Amino acid sequence: MMTYKEYIGAIEYDDEKKLFHGEVVNTRDVITFQGSSVSDLEQAFRDSIEDYLSWCEEEGTAPEKPYSGRFNLRLSPELHREVAIAAIGLKKSINAFVVKAIEDELRTVKL
Repeated sequence: MMTYKEYIGAIEYDDEKKLFHGEVVNTRDVITFQGSSVSDLEQAFRDSIEDYLSWCEEEGTAPEKPYSGRFNLRLSPELHREVAIAAIGLKKSINAFVVKAIEDELRTVKL
């Protein structure tokens, strides 16, 4: 993973073509980059982000921000009820309960 101006790039290596290629993963807009070395790849990543931001400015559109901090979560009514009851029991909001559950789960995952 690579990060530049809050945009995150995921990288793969094509052994056949001897080429790194990547894609920005935290936006719905398609932003790709490639390079034959790590330094080429890093520069291509930064250049692609800068090109994207320049294109947005020229078009008069706001670039898609990487993660706003808000997302909708769909639960079954039964699970929603269980979460609400558990949150009340812990004297937390549903949001605080879910954030803590996600943080706890992320501690167990290697990124």
